[in-house]
Amino acid sequence: MNGSSTRRPLVVGNWKMHKTVHEARTFVHELLRHAGPESVEVVIAPPFTSLFAVREEVAGSRIAIGAQTMHENDHGAHTGDISATMLVDLGVTYVILGHSERRQHCGETDLGVNRKVRAALAHGITPIVAVGETAEEHEAGAAIERVTSQTRLAFEGVAEAEVARCVVAYEPIWAIGTGKSDTPDGANAVMGAIRGSVRGLQNARILYGGSMKPDNAPALLAEPNIDGGLIGGASLSAGTFVRIIEAAATRVFA
Repeated sequence: MNGSSTRRPLVVGNWKMHKTVHEARTFVHELLRHAGPESVEVVIAPPFTSLFAVREEVAGSRIAIGAQTMHENDHGAHTGDISATMLVDLGVTYVILGHSERRQHCGETDLGVNRKVRAALAHGITPIVAVGETAEEHEAGAAIERVTSQTRLAFEGVAEAEVARCVVAYEPIWAIGTGKSDTPDGANAVMGAIRGSVRGLQNARILYGGSMKPDNAPALLAEPNIDGGLIGGASLSAGTFVRIIEAAATRVFA
């Protein structure tokens, strides 16, 4: 058994802009019937509209609730935004920050992600910081340079003990929603560089977030630096999601 076995596997379902309240409740009912091994920590990140419903459905279970983003301020004139205090009130314990879709379409920056990381930690919410490179950066051999820069900026000024509480998700942008995924050894190499880029990440959990599916999850999760997955499309089916959770359970004995 190697050192990676001490990090509890984590599988996060990022539903993005999918599922009504009714669909969210139906999904959770099915998931709770076949939630997979308890050795794996499971988080569901539904749209804001379904957070309360999902909280009701998972009450008393081992499934935690995540949000897909948040504002850095506690309150104010920020139409359409949600604060950490509001998320805590809904029972949210994880929040995805810096997802590539937010960076690309909503203008999120590395410095903005840093402010959100600090705000989440101040309210006891665990940040899941997403980093990744474009296809052009990947082909140019600049993946490690890009993601380690994003990682260092996200945690700049954050104490080592606080960094250790966080999660990083490596999501090669060219693989998100494309059905493509990085090779296990390629992803592991990049994620090893992420782990070594900031003091405190050595024992933190690092997830793979580029089109992880039941057929490629076992090989990815067998790598020493891959502690779980940030799952997009494959998290929308309870049956498919459970198969990835089951694959992550083998990580305990890697």
